Amino acid sequence: MRLGNYPCHLIPGTKAAQAYGAGEILERHRHRFEFNNAYREPLQEQGLLATGLSPDGRLVEIVENVDHPFMVGVQFHPEFKSRPQLPHPLFRDFIEAATHVLREGDQPELPLADDVREWARNANEARI
Repeated sequence: MRLGNYPCHLIPGTKAAQAYGAGEILERHRHRFEFNNAYREPLQEQGLLATGLSPDGRLVEIVENVDHPFMVGVQFHPEFKSRPQLPHPLFRDFIEAATHVLREGDQPELPLADDVREWARNANEARI
């Protein structure tokens, strides 16, 4: 179980580094889970980058999707350091990114397979 503050080195130029404005941070943990490094390289090849790492580089603390306005996943609990008048940097930048995303209905259609589209159409009709 990881409990308490742990250091995290941020990759310069990433969304996390821009949010924090720093190269190293301390964040609070309370979990038993870790990123499986066996999947680190295959995920990176698909655009999910490990952008925050433990000082020894072995533990992934933050991942980001490079093709998304603000898809950032973390191992720690940013809500522990967030306050109503002083939001956590990741929450603040997430809200900022959300204000620039297209409104509902304005998004281009996703490149889904025809059978998935048919399933979604049937599911929607069944609810009506």
